[in-house]
Amino acid sequence: MTCKKCGKPICHDEAGLTCKLINRGATEYFCFDCLGDMFQVSREKLDEMVEGFRAAGCTLFL
Repeated sequence: MTCKKCGKPICHDEAGLTCKLINRGATEYFCFDCLGDMFQVSREKLDEMVEGFRAAGCTLFL
């Protein structure tokens, strides 16, 4: 899979965060850099969000 906006390869966490923040049924995904630009948050904040969702048991981040 690649980022819809910039074309970089994406990891499972980036796909999961795209689904969590944009649309659970997403079929196109964004990398952390592009998600950060869209929501005006830092990469560190996105990492914190992923860890929080994972700790809460969200199945998108297993």
